[in-house]
Amino acid sequence: MPQLNTIAPKQLMRLIGTPDVPVIVDVRIADDVALHPHVIPTALKLDHDAFDAILAATQGHPSVIICHEGHKLSHGVAARLRSRGQKAEVLEGGAVAWAGADYPAIPLAKSQTSARWVTRARPKIDRIACGWLIRRFINQGAEILYVPRAEVIGVAQRFDAIPFDVADVALTHRGDLCTFDAMIADFGLSHPALERLASVVRAADTNTHDQSPEAAGLLALSVGLSRMCRDDVTQLETALPVYDALYRWARDGFTETHETDLGGQA
Repeated sequence: MPQLNTIAPKQLMRLIGTPDVPVIVDVRIADDVALHPHVIPTALKLDHDAFDAILAATQGHPSVIICHEGHKLSHGVAARLRSRGQKAEVLEGGAVAWAGADYPAIPLAKSQTSARWVTRARPKIDRIACGWLIRRFINQGAEILYVPRAEVIGVAQRFDAIPFDVADVALTHRGDLCTFDAMIADFGLSHPALERLASVVRAADTNTHDQSPEAAGLLALSVGLSRMCRDDVTQLETALPVYDALYRWARDGFTETHETDLGGQA
């Protein structure tokens, strides 16, 4: 049975990738980080004694605090947050338990450079899917910029942003794979549900609908959203619930089928 004010890795993994994910704060010391130089998706890396920063990051939101094995550092920080009236839990077993469960983990160096992103304007499938992946699995507060194709690299350089889905950058199409696949690979996010969702995104984005029966539906929704929304950021925000639903299908509902039951009517 879980201890009081703790959450098991399996329970936390069920929340990651959904709008209900808590603010995750990693308070490990440097020696422990060196043993596992990765962070849980969306986690903020803050020192355990930087309480004002932790309080500001979690204000008004449930939080999960992580240390090496789920002992004094995480329990102390969580208790301090609760003393301020906030809901705060500790990851049972800490980073060690997360690594042992083989759940997605982002290389620390990449997690610290993921606050601002830039890509081509007028997104449709891959660039919207990537925006969802960034917000739900990499950095909840990420700023995503949409600019003319010719300006992507310049904006990336001037505004310290990560460019994606353009030629000659790290995060772009790789052979038959699309940028969504590249992000999953490079940010350590491999997981059955995301791989299943990636197959739909890839088929819709590359017009290979025979590879995924759901791809035609995603294309139709994506075209409709692009026609509805003149502003790219509005389009992304409008599309987030669509991808939330697709992720839940890919995680829990992909075996479900549907038959019309008319109650025996002719």
